[in-house]
Amino acid sequence: MGKESTDHLLINVEDGIMQLTLNRPNSLNAFSPEMIIGLKEAIKKAGSDESIRVVTLSGAGRSFTAGGDVKTMGTVGALETYEHIGELNELILSIKNLEKPIIACVHGFAAGAGFNLALACDIILAAEESKFAMSFSQVGLVSDGGGSYFLPKLIGPYLAKELLFSAEPISADRAHTLGIINHVYPVHAFERECTALAVRIANGPSTTFGFIKKLVDQSLTSNLETILEQERITQATLVSTEDHKEGVQAFKEKRKPNFRNTN
Repeated sequence: MGKESTDHLLINVEDGIMQLTLNRPNSLNAFSPEMIIGLKEAIKKAGSDESIRVVTLSGAGRSFTAGGDVKTMGTVGALETYEHIGELNELILSIKNLEKPIIACVHGFAAGAGFNLALACDIILAAEESKFAMSFSQVGLVSDGGGSYFLPKLIGPYLAKELLFSAEPISADRAHTLGIINHVYPVHAFERECTALAVRIANGPSTTFGFIKKLVDQSLTSNLETILEQERITQATLVSTEDHKEGVQAFKEKRKPNFRNTN
């Protein structure tokens, strides 16, 4: 697939990694219909292309994304808003349903639906100067893009409501302390660390990672008995795969496994 670009999204596929870069730097990568559609199409491509094993999501310029485009707010009605958020919802669901890991690499601001876009991913890495904000109430709106779902499950309903009520930005360190993000890195090391993790995951057993993602996400809305049975079924499936056999053999030979992500 190689490199592709549109006015609002950059796509690069190399060595099993699909790099998606939001590309409206002059607007702090605020969402546009074209960007959302492009992301949905890219995620669909990642799901159908067996050579793609991990996806990274980042922003061009000074920020990850400011979320909704404030310049267009106040100019659209209820129907257009309803349809636009329907497209956003489809994007969030496509990220959650993709059976491959997605890493959000956040620098600058992740605000509003941009914060929620990161929360929909499987791992969030942040540069130490990053800020995260549930900024919706500043313009008299509720969260969209899943924030009302994701955030309470991470930090509980009381802290979630505080962040949503106040709309105050929190630092990357604070977000890390609250368990919202995985790691915070110095700015000079941030890109290197994001790439290193993507490479490490791309060299792992991506079929297994897909099952891990599904099981963990299902656990948020399932009971223990359901997850135990899903683990049982999944394990019975994976023990006959070539990747499992390679992993066991590599362990016995005290070497790194060479996963080929074959059944």
